Amino acid sequence: MAVSLFKGCSSAPQKFYNTGMDASAGASNLWEITKMYLRAERKAPTPTAPLPMRDISAAELAEPESEARVYRLGHSSVLIRMDGETVLADPVFSERASPVQWAGPKRFHPLPFELSSLPQIAAVVISHDHYDHLDKGSILALDEKVGQYLVPLKVGDHLRRWGIAEDKIVELDWWQSHTVGTLKFTATPAQHFSGRSLGDRDETLWAGWAIAGRDSNIFFSGDSGYFDGFREIGERLGPFDLTLIETGAYNDLWSKIHMLPEQSVQAHLDLRGRAMIPIHNSTFDLALHDWFEPMERAAAAAWEKSVRMITPVIGAPVAIKNPQVMDYWWQEVMAAESSPMPPENGSEPGVQPDHP
Repeated sequence: MAVSLFKGCSSAPQKFYNTGMDASAGASNLWEITKMYLRAERKAPTPTAPLPMRDISAAELAEPESEARVYRLGHSSVLIRMDGETVLADPVFSERASPVQWAGPKRFHPLPFELSSLPQIAAVVISHDHYDHLDKGSILALDEKVGQYLVPLKVGDHLRRWGIAEDKIVELDWWQSHTVGTLKFTATPAQHFSGRSLGDRDETLWAGWAIAGRDSNIFFSGDSGYFDGFREIGERLGPFDLTLIETGAYNDLWSKIHMLPEQSVQAHLDLRGRAMIPIHNSTFDLALHDWFEPMERAAAAAWEKSVRMITPVIGAPVAIKNPQVMDYWWQEVMAAESSPMPPENGSEPGVQPDHP
């Protein structure tokens, strides 16, 4: 069960906190974090060559489901097809993960589909209320097609303020479940925090999600530091055919709330997962590591621990029960970035063209 308490007087907003971690963890090293950002010399914060992407057509999304599958849409946004239903997890489709669209982290790549091509969406699942996971513009653009929004406690308050109908909002505490058709959604513990401004920290809950269908079982981590809760989730709700695990925007100074890549691989093992997709990377610059580092470190850790890691390009389908082998697509981008640009006339450097 998630734990909440009142801080200060009885009229103070309700606050949530992590059961296995000091609620103020991370605040004490704020000065160290500030100094790190001021002194950082960024080498490759964003890709300078285009990222590979596969377009998803309206016809493909309208096809009768032949097998359960997922699509990475960028960052932590995922489209899931299970039991004939379409589910979106943490849809962030705006140009920037920010409270405003004229500033803030800008996406590295376009969307792999047109929003108008999306079919009816049985459920939108939200892990927490940070801007890179809960995007007002996307929620409003999708609302006509959405049957239900499944969110952690109090996150529904944001949706209500934006005009989302009350009967479409389902708020859950940790370990509580809700069924949509034949899909069972269970909110699971996570070690993180919440807030969309300086004054509302931890007033809404954060969670991961276990999604079980007739024949498939997947786990979506949302954001979390590594903690022993993953083992309990695996014991209670696993094994999972596929885990989608946060792997990005990390740093040693805030590893209690964002896992390091090696910890992400261990979380997958704790969850009793059969295959793992690293998410929360390759779309926005949200930390100080190189844009490709999460994939490199996670791939190395997966190899060392014999974990089946799946790394699809944005928009590529992944069969939940039989996912494809790893695609080292980011290394191709890295190679393209390091190659000298060819001369505009197409000749080799230092060689004169044989025509005017």
